[in-house]
Amino acid sequence: MLYEALEAQARERLPQVVFDYFAGGSGEESTLADNTAAWARLRLRPRVLRDVSSVDTTTELLGSTLSSPVLVAPTAFHSLAHPDAELATAQGTREAGSLLVLSSRSSRRIEDVASHAGPWWFQVYVFRDRGLTRALVQRAAAAGARALVLTADTPYVGRKRRNRGDTSLPLSDEDFLANLEGLTHRALAEQAPDVTFADISRLSEDSGLPVLVKGVLRADDALECLHHGASGLIVSNHGGRQLDGALATADALPEIVSATEDRAPVLVDGGVRSGRDVLRALALGARAVLLGRPVLWGLATGGAAGVRQVLETLREDTAHTLALAGLSRLSAVGPDVLAPPRAP
Repeated sequence: MLYEALEAQARERLPQVVFDYFAGGSGEESTLADNTAAWARLRLRPRVLRDVSSVDTTTELLGSTLSSPVLVAPTAFHSLAHPDAELATAQGTREAGSLLVLSSRSSRRIEDVASHAGPWWFQVYVFRDRGLTRALVQRAAAAGARALVLTADTPYVGRKRRNRGDTSLPLSDEDFLANLEGLTHRALAEQAPDVTFADISRLSEDSGLPVLVKGVLRADDALECLHHGASGLIVSNHGGRQLDGALATADALPEIVSATEDRAPVLVDGGVRSGRDVLRALALGARAVLLGRPVLWGLATGGAAGVRQVLETLREDTAHTLALAGLSRLSAVGPDVLAPPRAP
């Protein structure tokens, strides 16, 4: 399996503290494990005798036409994985025809990454220094970001199971401060614990961009986000890195899709590792999925080419899975593709 092989290769190449930083989850890592297991619990009901001689995986999302419904999730400090850092990630994503969500904690300047990217969105933490947040989103808009992604599940950073002893990362001040011009104290770049739904419209006003909210696991929160102007939702538990014991994203997704009734696109991340998982997510009503750790492993093992290979391999696996399920296009995917849950 590509993911398992890539992870093993990345483990060999990266310092242990860096691998653990990327791979680890919070608490006892129960949510981290359940993210992957939850997709596998969903069984597929393939159709037969359909013409699948040609399978189309292209999709359109907030005005961007993409080669597949697989996007690159925001992850921090890519310089820890490869010397070319986010520049390589952006290039590989562009070459694969996908979309990059660039982290606020990028180790390369927004403008430099934008010059290597295809379509991209900018992930936002609302920092304790609100002026810093405003300046970042305005820079992102000026550099060509097509949307903002507000990470909403991180008022404080979850305590990780790994690295409890030595938590120091080989991260230079230059990498840490790449996008924090004028910062007088590192503490001001910590996430603000008083972020509310009102920040959604505030970010949109500051940037002139649509805002998606990432970290939603409940229908009532999803509806409140839309009420306050969100243009999309990302069902996410931060890759199992925040509240351990939170439900898997595959389990949270149906409730949110049902409640929002196509008022805005719903995306999902967490544990997606195969074309089967992509099909399952689409069948549950997601418009697209986001990929985090597999992209980091591709970056660590092959730079831009490694990122491109991860995305292209998953696109090809998605097309192959669609064909085996008797589906020739994404619009044909519906809830009937999934079998009813097994009786307890």
